[in-house]
Amino acid sequence: MADLGKIDRAFFDEHIAPRLGADRDDVAIGPKHGVDFGMIEVGGRAVVLATDPLSVLPELGFDRAGRFALHVVLSDVAVSSLLPTHLAVSFALPPEMTDDQFAELWGAIDDEASALGTSVATGHTARYSGVEYPWVGGATALAVGDPADVVRPDGARPGDRILVTKGPAVEATGLLTTLFGDRMDLPAETLAAARERLDETRTVRDAVAAAAAGPVTAMHDATEGGLYGAFAEVAESAGVRIEIERDAVPIRPGVTETCDYLGIDPWTATSSGTLVLAVAPGGVGAVVDALDARGTPVGVAGAVAEGEGVLVDGERVEHPEVDPSWAVYAEYAGSE
Repeated sequence: MADLGKIDRAFFDEHIAPRLGADRDDVAIGPKHGVDFGMIEVGGRAVVLATDPLSVLPELGFDRAGRFALHVVLSDVAVSSLLPTHLAVSFALPPEMTDDQFAELWGAIDDEASALGTSVATGHTARYSGVEYPWVGGATALAVGDPADVVRPDGARPGDRILVTKGPAVEATGLLTTLFGDRMDLPAETLAAARERLDETRTVRDAVAAAAAGPVTAMHDATEGGLYGAFAEVAESAGVRIEIERDAVPIRPGVTETCDYLGIDPWTATSSGTLVLAVAPGGVGAVVDALDARGTPVGVAGAVAEGEGVLVDGERVEHPEVDPSWAVYAEYAGSE
């Protein structure tokens, strides 16, 4: 059986990268392994876009599930520094989903999109046999803006500082304890703290605020593969080395205890909501202040240097390739 989660670089390089359709001059940033978004330029404007699956977890309640699903989709565009302006959604709904349940889900998505100024431009909605939660479709988010305002994914340069918000395993901790915590032998106060992490899996406003304060040279959302994966992807994209001090990275309440209990390395577990930012030295104070003003924990965790790869506390770490939280989710979901 193939590994669960995103495909690795070898698969991408062999099967996807050589076959990208027509070669067009208006594609300013095309598909790259570990890069959050693409960009085309139309009439002097940048159109940043990213496509993701829609993951809907009924156990969260359809209102909360809708908000969670939307922010996962919008995050990949927001790390360009542009607020998402448009959304295209394709729903392939399981037959058992009722009209009332869909109305609650869609109402939550509409509320969040309206608050962010994101307009739904097109979509498709249908029920199909064989569809099962949580994967119920896909969505493409777009942001239209000035090309000069776009923070490129490959923009980190030697001398930049690396900032990290929120820390490792925020999403894995919040999601797994919210879904399966009643079956975990953890203290009640630990479970309560861990479950609160799910509401921190949002990056849109953090990314825009940080970029406005900058200068920010690169941003990345630490999703599958966690912080080690995110560090490796930022370094590889820019052709630089990233050096990190582990103690300078924030750790949110409940994360260490939950990951220890589940037997997973928090540094390699998905942490949607956590941003890795490369910031020019003169902008570090302003970015930290902007994130502090939003109540977002942030640490100045390291620096960008000449070379390649990632060093954490002086030791080289590799991209984890496989996110350990997938196996834990599959084990709990399959044993219900």
